[in-house]
Amino acid sequence: MDMAQQRVKAPRGSSARQRLTARDWADAALAAMGEGGLAAVAVEPLAARLGTTKGSFYWHFSNRDALIEAALERWEEAGTEAVIAEVEAEPDPGRRLRLLLVQATTLAATDPLEVSLLASAADPRVAAALSRVTDRRIGYVAALFEALGFPGDEARHRGLLAYTAYLGHTQLGHAVPQSLPADAARDRYLDGVIDTLVRPRNGGDRSELDRT
Repeated sequence: MDMAQQRVKAPRGSSARQRLTARDWADAALAAMGEGGLAAVAVEPLAARLGTTKGSFYWHFSNRDALIEAALERWEEAGTEAVIAEVEAEPDPGRRLRLLLVQATTLAATDPLEVSLLASAADPRVAAALSRVTDRRIGYVAALFEALGFPGDEARHRGLLAYTAYLGHTQLGHAVPQSLPADAARDRYLDGVIDTLVRPRNGGDRSELDRT
């Protein structure tokens, strides 16, 4: 879940010019996407942002499309794989689910990148990245529900429900932030979301998460 997005900070100054990497350019492109969508990814403004020249860009990339592809791959890495790796340090699947939802919604609230990418889904490159990320995130959350004792189909259903709840929360947090609870009320709200997600159907036995 976006699940991790970290707002990139582009290096500045002449010393940065000597150590710029393809990742620096990709991170700067992601920051621009978050602020202005795909249209904001332009070589000259990014070069100014990085404190370098267009020559640095062409050292790493053949054209703008290559930079966009690299930026989207960087988003997948930082916004999904790195987050999953971090929460995997928690051995208990119930606590891992709570940690994931809290961390993902907190990060998404401060970074507009996810919302910007969703708004750019008509672009085939963005659509492909969103498809890969969505499958990975829902699959991971579904695996957590399986670890909590839900059968495969039910775990997948709950993983999808959890992810749509996350996306709705993210969209609302940027469009109408005052509609969401804050501080301690926010923590109680997220606990309530998770409790709803893990509640057994038809009053069955409570899941492992409720016993942690």
